[in-house]
Amino acid sequence: MNISELLSTESIFLPSTATTREEAIQQMAAGMKASGAVTNEAAYVDAVMAREQQSSTGIGFGVAIPHGKSAGVAKAALAFSRFAEPIDWESLDDQPAQIAFMIGVPEENAGNEHLQILVALSRKLIHEEFRAELINAQSKQEVIDILTRTIG
Repeated sequence: MNISELLSTESIFLPSTATTREEAIQQMAAGMKASGAVTNEAAYVDAVMAREQQSSTGIGFGVAIPHGKSAGVAKAALAFSRFAEPIDWESLDDQPAQIAFMIGVPEENAGNEHLQILVALSRKLIHEEFRAELINAQSKQEVIDILTRTIG
């Protein structure tokens, strides 16, 4: 799986003007719809919000990885946001999120694909240098280039 192919310029927000977790999720879902990966934005947002209700996807280090499995997702996809102002994501370390990757997978592919994407991102996001590169990225293409170079 090529993670950088899951991300399109329509689903990258530099900077995102969202001020709440809900706004950020809505914005990224709209970007995924614009890229053609999401066919039913409302159903997908509902799935992501239901997952957030189980436990926060704020993993710490200023990072959130919201995700959802939905029939409203046509193909696996990612969205990325760097927030103009950090957002309270009820993270495990009580720190606000500076960046977020949102994962969308079709309901029928939910198991493996979703976990592969989550693991690949998580392995890199624990490294401060990788997070700093994403926080300092100046363009959507630079975000894609960072992912291509570091994850594949």
